[in-house]
Amino acid sequence: MNGSAPPPTVAVIGANGHGRWHRRVIAPLHAEGRLRLVALVDVQPVCDEPDAPVPPGVGVFTDHRAMLAATRPEVVVICTPPHTHLPIARDALAAGADLLLEKPPVLSLAEHEELTDALAATGRVAQVGFQALGSAALTALTDALAAGRLGAVTRIATVAAWQRPDAYYARSPWAGRRVLDGRPVLDGALVNPLAHAVMQCLAVGEALGGAPPWPAAIEVERYRVRPIEVEDTAVLRVRFRAGPPVLAAVTLTAEEFVAGEVVVTGTTGQAVLEYPTDRLRLPGDVVTRRVPGRRGLLENLLAHRADPGGVPLIAPLARTAPFTALLDALRAAPEPRLLDGDLVDVAGDGGGRVRHLRGVVDVLRRSAEQGALPSEWGVPWAAPPYRAELTV
Repeated sequence: MNGSAPPPTVAVIGANGHGRWHRRVIAPLHAEGRLRLVALVDVQPVCDEPDAPVPPGVGVFTDHRAMLAATRPEVVVICTPPHTHLPIARDALAAGADLLLEKPPVLSLAEHEELTDALAATGRVAQVGFQALGSAALTALTDALAAGRLGAVTRIATVAAWQRPDAYYARSPWAGRRVLDGRPVLDGALVNPLAHAVMQCLAVGEALGGAPPWPAAIEVERYRVRPIEVEDTAVLRVRFRAGPPVLAAVTLTAEEFVAGEVVVTGTTGQAVLEYPTDRLRLPGDVVTRRVPGRRGLLENLLAHRADPGGVPLIAPLARTAPFTALLDALRAAPEPRLLDGDLVDVAGDGGGRVRHLRGVVDVLRRSAEQGALPSEWGVPWAAPPYRAELTV
């Protein structure tokens, strides 16, 4: 960056919740003079964040339009509920800002096209918050694929098993909802907390084919252990126009924690990437090793702004189109099957109460190993899958 040029100005819309994570990323960059935080926006009072105190002179707003008019930031971080992303993004682009837009960026292909058109019309750029795409471990994996260490890749799978208490589904009016006020929300495991697992699989497919892989068809089984509108457990199989299939097996009801593994199987070997921790095991490795080095999305966006031709974005909106296509296909899926009774163990009380789907991790791992849905290998509680062809 030119030493005489002032640092770019940055604002955060949605400064609470996950926005506090973005504030912690911004704090050292502001302190180093690499950017200047000018505004925080939230409809609720902005929470204190000990690791990222609000610097003097930073405006605090409850309305993003008022903030845009008052501060004219050059970069806007949008960390609001997914169903609000598109209108806020349009306003920020019209005000001349580039975007760091949390995932999922939008909730349909129509919205994706609308945002793409808005970027083109304003000449701005959008980086999408799939931060695991900046992992050096992912690059090491795709380099190994290019070098032929796995032979021909036959299958890509991911397993992630997390736990969310009752308080998670009471965190906001849109939590666990499929639709709110007539607008799609789709706050399910596949679309929101474990979206990174799906996106990492798509990134592997992209590396194999040289372009983002376009889904041709999906088969999905979706389950829930609470009276919510979306899935907390799902197994999704995706067939593409070209390249190997992907199977994503995820849950928020786990008895044991699996951070998130992407398993790539080839004719001569298998690789496992634990995407949240950047740990990787390639054919021939005796142990899983951590591959250090993860490029931050905000820093990458700032570098791209300074040198658009020399520094590509890690997660441009176009790269996330296949993810949005999957999300679009999932919108028409029926309500997830409710699993209860002896299938579920309950522990704790109040907001800390958790519900464990018995044996779910074993089910997910077996599905990933076989590339099969639970209903295809005899899980007693499995429901027939929802199937859809993608015509776009």
